[in-house]
Amino acid sequence: MCGRYTLLADELEILEEFGIERAIEGFHPSYNIAPGQDVLAIIHDGKAKRAGYLRWGLVPSWAQDEKIGYKMINARSESAHEKPSFKNLISRKRCLIVADSFYEWQRTEDQKQPKRIHLAERKLFAFAGLWDKWHHNDKTLFTCTILTREANPFMQNIHHRMPIILPKEKEEEWIKPEHMETGEAHEFLAGLVEHTQELTAYNVSNYVNAAKNNDESCITPLVD
Repeated sequence: MCGRYTLLADELEILEEFGIERAIEGFHPSYNIAPGQDVLAIIHDGKAKRAGYLRWGLVPSWAQDEKIGYKMINARSESAHEKPSFKNLISRKRCLIVADSFYEWQRTEDQKQPKRIHLAERKLFAFAGLWDKWHHNDKTLFTCTILTREANPFMQNIHHRMPIILPKEKEEEWIKPEHMETGEAHEFLAGLVEHTQELTAYNVSNYVNAAKNNDESCITPLVD
């Protein structure tokens, strides 16, 4: 799964890395991005790529209660094309969710040890995401979910699931404005397993466990 991550890069780095022309309204870095918060995402509107904020935790357009979003922070890539909440979105509402590391908790005999995980050869990257617009009783929300997959060999000792990190050369294809059939999208995501992106990780303190904590102490390496 993916339940916490970071985005520490400055706005200019993000604009250059993802080829965004417009400034990002309300941009802010974060050491501890958590479900329910607004997260930086990129879509293609048919004319250009746009970056803006979506609330993390998908609220499908047909939902009666926005609280469902807290149960839908992640979507399994293996079955998203079959699930009512995701199958229409995977065809037409795909997004990049910008990050530079994520946290996962490794279970040990007596505790869960938080780890910060990032790409060894790339500072900024994007999770594969889905988004939707929800409107109910004069309230409108734009929300998203992060697609996940089975853990790769590096992650298997930490957790059995992991977020899908898109290879740089696949980002444009994922958010292309053209309609993508659900089967095509499923094959695209399944094919990403073959792409090897080296990960690295280190232990951080339990300070990161509380979403209210959002400062450099979240990413400070834990000294044994």
